[in-house]
Amino acid sequence: MNQKQALYAGVLAGIGASLCCVAPLVLLSLGLGGAWVANLTAFEPVRPVFLVLALFFVGLAFRKLYAGSRVCEPGKPCSEDATLRRQRFIFWMVTIPLLGTLAFPWFAKLFY
Repeated sequence: MNQKQALYAGVLAGIGASLCCVAPLVLLSLGLGGAWVANLTAFEPVRPVFLVLALFFVGLAFRKLYAGSRVCEPGKPCSEDATLRRQRFIFWMVTIPLLGTLAFPWFAKLFY
């Protein structure tokens, strides 16, 4: 699994982990409501599984970006320092909001 796949998997797991709490707030903010919004809390029991998966995949992407050896043929795009800097930038631009989304259920009571 390369860095991009690990990062995508982490984002999807993070969305799954926060689906029970962020989705109702977003839908209510958009003016959508009703009794069916309360059904989104049905995902709460599987939240810890998605939380662990998200942290695992983000950690895997971090390890590949920072601790992994760079095995690449000269002349390939992956051998350039600019590519690695861009990948690290994208990693942090995805990870910071993802961690905020994962922590949202603990802060949700401040918004409801």
